Amino acid sequence: MNDQTPHSPVEPEEQPRNLLDKLVLKIGNLLSLFFLITVAISFYEVVMRYVFDAPTTWVHETASFIGGSLFVIGGIYAFASNKHVRVVLIYDAVSGQTRKYLNLIHHLVGLAFAGMMAYSAFVMAQEAWFTPWGELRLETSGSVLNAPYPALLKGLIFITFCILVIQFVLHLIQEIAGLGKHNDV
Repeated sequence: MNDQTPHSPVEPEEQPRNLLDKLVLKIGNLLSLFFLITVAISFYEVVMRYVFDAPTTWVHETASFIGGSLFVIGGIYAFASNKHVRVVLIYDAVSGQTRKYLNLIHHLVGLAFAGMMAYSAFVMAQEAWFTPWGELRLETSGSVLNAPYPALLKGLIFITFCILVIQFVLHLIQEIAGLGKHNDV
């Protein structure tokens, strides 16, 4: 882009609210390049299968793992950019001060949800990474490739929910600090 190219302005509410949000957005933008890798290896599989009659054993599982991982990370990315789902029918119909209280309720409920999900993800990841007697053993797919993708994805889900908990705490602190101010949201 050059200086002559018009830029679409980013809405203030879509700006990252803290350093963690900025980091999540930056890493998320970099990781989005993995979608191109998924397309490339899927194209490779199609060519190998239908042109050379030599299907691969690794492409489907790898593409599924990459896509699943990016989907999981997309949740914290959407929250960091404030593009998560919200019931705008109610939200847009109330005053700015009422929106602050709705945001507060949203962050409290979201924090409770993310905390419970983080705990569940911890249990799931622990079972995928360790035997009942505590030895490291990554759960594998059980296919011909037998990659440890299930264990890696479950670990990523746990890490992502931990990040989401921290995001909710930081956003909740900002919401509480902003309750006394009488400006719009």
